[in-house]
Amino acid sequence: MAKKNLSKQKKMDTRVNFTPMVDMMMLLITFFMLCTTLAKPQAMQLTMPSNDKDINQLDDENKQVTKASHTITLYLGSNDKVWYVAGLPNYEDPSCVKPTSYGKDGIEKVLNEHTTEEGINPVAKIKLAKKELDAKKNEYGSKMTDEQYQEQLKKLKKGELPSGEKVPTMTVIIRPLNSATYENMVSALDEMLISNIDKYVIDNVDKMSQDDKDLIARAGVK
Repeated sequence: MAKKNLSKQKKMDTRVNFTPMVDMMMLLITFFMLCTTLAKPQAMQLTMPSNDKDINQLDDENKQVTKASHTITLYLGSNDKVWYVAGLPNYEDPSCVKPTSYGKDGIEKVLNEHTTEEGINPVAKIKLAKKELDAKKNEYGSKMTDEQYQEQLKKLKKGELPSGEKVPTMTVIIRPLNSATYENMVSALDEMLISNIDKYVIDNVDKMSQDDKDLIARAGVK
């Protein structure tokens, strides 16, 4: 009787050749590098005080010229708390120091709704003008360059609207207490950028007058 011829199964080669994938990945990387717009680093410019006595004297004179209704003072405290005074503080009434918060419903809202003695909301007007400027810059077919945009934005922050109207600008005094954190300071500066505040002063709380210290102490600022 003849032996049954048993067929042997052939082993399949399961290896995957990834060599062509290397070339494909290099092509994809090159494609994205050429087509992707890299994000530009954003930095906030701070104007530091000068040692020149003549310049400092001019700054002191400008502080006296600034109207009370054009000024808001922020006190940065512990536990992410913040207070503000609209205009000049009333040292006899600690209720002029009012609590607020960071963000859209806090400092931004206070600045946006602040009305000067002329009956103008300068921050709201400048913010609306900036929104229109951004729309003009981003519209299809716009030929506005970055230099032109920055130049017009600079004028807006100084209160010069495209319509020719001149609005007063706000001055914000930021006073971080010793209990405030670095993050609180950065958050306050972000609010200045969001609200297009061109003039703001970072004041050392240790150099405040005794009247100011007594006022915030009675108001519960800590």
